Amino acid sequence: MPKTLERITAYLREQDCSAEIIVVDDGSEDDTVSIVEGFVAEYPNMSLIKNDHRGKGYAVRTGMLRARGQYVLLSDADLSTPIKEVVRLLPWFDEGYDVVIGSREGPGAKRYGEPPYRHLMGRAFNLIVRLLAVRGIRDTQCGFKCFRGDVAHDLFSRVRLYGPEAGAIADSMVTAFDVEVLFLAQKIGYRIKEVPVEWHYFAESKVNPVKDSFRNFRDVCRVRLNDLRGVYDG
Repeated sequence: MPKTLERITAYLREQDCSAEIIVVDDGSEDDTVSIVEGFVAEYPNMSLIKNDHRGKGYAVRTGMLRARGQYVLLSDADLSTPIKEVVRLLPWFDEGYDVVIGSREGPGAKRYGEPPYRHLMGRAFNLIVRLLAVRGIRDTQCGFKCFRGDVAHDLFSRVRLYGPEAGAIADSMVTAFDVEVLFLAQKIGYRIKEVPVEWHYFAESKVNPVKDSFRNFRDVCRVRLNDLRGVYDG
């Protein structure tokens, strides 16, 4: 976390724009909160949200609904996609897009250090996603996505899988919350642009190949069933 926040603050100092940094703590039991509070005391444009442990999807929703920027970027805490890659995303808003997402697939994308089995898992999951939920997107799971501010608030206020009723959990939980958000964006008619980015695999990833693959598949099915039941209508 210290390295991540140092890199982000250093990058923003070099930019000719105003920005806020929102860190959402998902009920951590280590020193994350105290570390972030130290940065918040030094940087007035940084804030900390302390959630109980409800998982990444709920944490991301909390931060996105709190954000007040014209554009809202979500990023994994490990900066597996470096913050500098945001310059690849922002110009597409001037072309009329509402959601611009980083992608580890396609010409120009660069992957570093990813084990072959992880890549195969990702491609198999993406095939399921494209068949059941989100059309035409080659990588729904890259943790580097940018939204127009009003669009972010609209989409994340509509999510159901890990929305306000999400309960507390006991362990780490990798989910397909991204699929629900992108499904809603397509259903509503928002324009989505997929942009190849640089991405680094970190060995300390909390992904459990068996348990999380099942959970992600279940989430995709839940999105489709919710839509068939009219949960997302209105």
